Amino acid sequence: MSNFYNTASFISGISNASIFRIFFALLLFHFLPGIALVQAQDTTAVLPDSSTIIRKMVAGDESESETPRRQLVKFNEYKGPYFSVRVGGGLLYDGATFSQDEESKEQVGDIKKDIKFRDGRFVFKGRLGPEKMKHPVTYSVGIMYNQPTESWLFRETGIMIGVPELWGSFFIGRTKEGFSLNKVMVGYAGWTQERSTMSDATVPILGDGIKWLGFLPGPRIGWNAGYFIDKYNEDQAFSSYDNQAVLRLMWLPILSEKERKVFHLGLNLRKGNADKDTLQLRSRPEAWTAPYFLDTKPFRATQTFMYGGEIYYRHGSWLFGSEYWFQKVDSPEKGNPRFHGGDIVATWLITGETRAYNTAGGFFKGISPNRPLFEGGPGAFEAVLRLSYTDLTDAEISGGKFWRITPMLNWHLNDYLRLEFTYGYGELDRLGLVGGTQFFQTRIQLQL
Repeated sequence: MSNFYNTASFISGISNASIFRIFFALLLFHFLPGIALVQAQDTTAVLPDSSTIIRKMVAGDESESETPRRQLVKFNEYKGPYFSVRVGGGLLYDGATFSQDEESKEQVGDIKKDIKFRDGRFVFKGRLGPEKMKHPVTYSVGIMYNQPTESWLFRETGIMIGVPELWGSFFIGRTKEGFSLNKVMVGYAGWTQERSTMSDATVPILGDGIKWLGFLPGPRIGWNAGYFIDKYNEDQAFSSYDNQAVLRLMWLPILSEKERKVFHLGLNLRKGNADKDTLQLRSRPEAWTAPYFLDTKPFRATQTFMYGGEIYYRHGSWLFGSEYWFQKVDSPEKGNPRFHGGDIVATWLITGETRAYNTAGGFFKGISPNRPLFEGGPGAFEAVLRLSYTDLTDAEISGGKFWRITPMLNWHLNDYLRLEFTYGYGELDRLGLVGGTQFFQTRIQLQL
């Protein structure tokens, strides 16, 4: 075991922000020379006009109102002349065991193996009014059982109004802020069990406010801009800001369904006023049953400003991507620290499927197997490799530095059932120690 940790410590010497900068540069230099040529030749990338795209956008996770590829049941959906409703839901169970070196045990204690309920939710969404209104109105109501507090809470809940005159739609209610492609994606559709440590530490999962989503088919430019307040959610765990403004800009220099190619570039900006002038950033090590590894502890701060980029390239069954962000904190007492982190990911659908891309929302969807298991096929197998890094230590704040490499296999038995098998190795630099941990994780996912 000691030889394994010695080898891994060599990797840790190069796993820092430079890896992500190099990755961004390699993707750009490799693909940018061909962008103009692809745009000139690609006749399959013609998109419908803005009005048609707006009609496909519905409230809740910026999803589209298309009928699922396969419907397990039909009793959960009603489409009438003046309204529609579709009832969905999901259930996650996680299991994990760990192997720690002595330094890791000193840092976070001896982590016990566990099987734990991760997530359960009901979702109601549909249309209000006639189907072909000029300004379509849709709604979403999400109710989730929060395991840590053993209580129910509202997730994405609100209404979306299409405004063709402004090339998009407005969502009013509780929703995701819109910062980061991976954060915007439906959690059940992600390629890994958990989002990166930087994502969980710095970007609240939800906000209450108004968000403008738009897309221009000609230049293939999309955006979302939102403003959120904490008047109605101050007692929720995700409420760490009094108010925040978020802007996400996206560009698709390559979009070809015929060649199954997507090249996505994104810029994210976020400014927020900390709740009660106090900030605490913390994250589990991408394992739900583990304790918090990264933790700044509460400290006095007035504002934060985040910025960063995202780059994704999908070609057929392959997907490559990276996101990296920086967060500047206004905290004169603590030396105005700056934190940073992100991830690099590569996925391969071994059975030949292509991960669909949501043009209106600027994110990737879940997997629908070409040959589901219960229809005589193997289902869809997806191999994933991700490297993540987060640095929450700067100035007078010692929240820790953590990196993790994660190879895993997703087995999508059909559109509604998924099994995940995950291994990970990570190192935490905190409390004057560098501790290594091996993660052995599994998950069962059910959704309707």
